[in-house]
Amino acid sequence: MTYWQIVKNGLLPLQTYIKGAVINAVSPTVEELNILKTTFKIDEDFLNDIMDVDERSRMEVDEGKLYMIYRVPYYNRDNGLPFATMPLGVMLSDDALIVLGYQHNDVLAEVFSKNIKKQVDYENKIEFLFHIIDYSTITYLKFLKQINTETYKIEQALEKSTKNEELHKLLLMEKCLVYFNTSLRSNEILITKLRNSRYFKKNEVDEELVEDVIIEIKQAIEMTHVYSDILSGMMDAFASVISNNLNIVMKKLTIITIALAIPTMVASFFGMNIRNFMEDSSIAFIGIVIAAAALAVVGVVLMRRNKWM
Repeated sequence: MTYWQIVKNGLLPLQTYIKGAVINAVSPTVEELNILKTTFKIDEDFLNDIMDVDERSRMEVDEGKLYMIYRVPYYNRDNGLPFATMPLGVMLSDDALIVLGYQHNDVLAEVFSKNIKKQVDYENKIEFLFHIIDYSTITYLKFLKQINTETYKIEQALEKSTKNEELHKLLLMEKCLVYFNTSLRSNEILITKLRNSRYFKKNEVDEELVEDVIIEIKQAIEMTHVYSDILSGMMDAFASVISNNLNIVMKKLTIITIALAIPTMVASFFGMNIRNFMEDSSIAFIGIVIAAAALAVVGVVLMRRNKWM
């Protein structure tokens, strides 16, 4: 848990808490959770909701404090799902702005970065809150482009594939888009609710910033829909491609089997333990081999002529 002092042009790190500071609580320990409950009077249910990975976006105002849960994207390194979403908690009061998350993510890394390119009015806490939302949406858009890039790479591999591994990767990408779509829709509803709340109306907020946030989240939702539709169609198409590729392989193996069966049958006839007219011939072996090879070639030519190959 880190403390940051709000200054005119940014945030300065602090060793201890002072009134009006910003608190960044990521992966809080049991001791830090106790500090949040006792010192800052944060409701225990709210803290438990932050630790719930499936908690939906929502907001409420209680005793003059704004409690908000907003779903943010993160790159998932721990399991097979590369991109997922998680709840980010914000408690806003006159004394502090507390940001809570159960693990590190790109959004918080950007918010508390010293290299912020956008002009941020840190002293207006509700406007600073909208900048956090804005960073979250920008991160969604960045990850959506990465998903699209990964999908293109998988598409290239699928063209010659006969395995289901690439389809499984596409399925993971589709699951990522489902999580993104669900989270973005709940975030959009939350922003509308926040904008219409009395807590928002009693604070002066740059309307242009709010409009930019709404436009960007609508763009992210639209991109998610487009990528999801493309991915669904691609999975259906490439499922057929993989099946067709497998059929081509089986066809080639069948042709090879037939081509080898012809000389095998000829050799088996002359390998029978019965009398035949070539028992005493010195060229019997060579003749049989040539005849078997010739019949195999004839069989291959006939199959090619009939376009079986």
